[in-house]
Amino acid sequence: MDKHAGVGTRRYEEDGAARSRARGRAGAGQARRSPWAVRLGGVTKSHGSGRAAVTALDEVTAELPYGTFTAVMGPSGSGKSTFLHCASGLERPDRGTVEIAGHDLGPLNERQRTELRRERVGFVFQGFHLLPALTAEQNITLPVRLAGRRLRLDSGRLEELLTRTGLADRRKHRPGELSGGQQQRVAIARALIARPEVVFADEPTGALDTASARDVLELLRQLVDDVGQTVLMVTHDPVAASYADAVLLLADGRVTDVLHRAPAEAIAERMTRLGA
Repeated sequence: MDKHAGVGTRRYEEDGAARSRARGRAGAGQARRSPWAVRLGGVTKSHGSGRAAVTALDEVTAELPYGTFTAVMGPSGSGKSTFLHCASGLERPDRGTVEIAGHDLGPLNERQRTELRRERVGFVFQGFHLLPALTAEQNITLPVRLAGRRLRLDSGRLEELLTRTGLADRRKHRPGELSGGQQQRVAIARALIARPEVVFADEPTGALDTASARDVLELLRQLVDDVGQTVLMVTHDPVAASYADAVLLLADGRVTDVLHRAPAEAIAERMTRLGA
């Protein structure tokens, strides 16, 4: 197992640094104060209390370089969702530290955490969470419009995302007029509209057929390779995880192993050994 209970090996760091240089920007427009897009230090999180308490994360440390694609896998109850929720600031850990783009989330109040997520984080979920009355274009730009003066709508950014996601000719279509794969691409474009430091994806292909899932995974891979986007994806699918630079394996709330650029077969075999 790597020195870090995360993904910060030298080769992985160098890959992320190279992509960050190619990207040529500092995400939300601030100077980077850390080499890590996301860092968890000794994070512990329990659910419930007393005898009913369940430890979801147990002293987890992970360091995710900029411009890399990390998958998180593990058996049911291993702590995957809690890992994503703590890493993205949706939940506070009981102990330990969480940093996003060098910002320590610990001292922030709820309003400040919400603002940081809005400006520096994008989310993609298994459910698309699109507003049915809005067009694809309107759904994509909704986060910027809701943010008011804090974020400015960049028409060039919108056109870039519509083109990159293959939605330019679907921009005026409403969700009911789009396939599942197209709706998920709208959700990905929406997550990217504010130029986030990190995109957190929770089972993004779980509701898609095989062909649509492949399209979505290839899009995420291209975003990492072409523009240096940082992606953290929770998945139960070894094929989906094989698109990542590194796969973080969790069991009983702990990081048990890290696989680098592993094929789906090797990931599936390791998951079988974990009892998934």
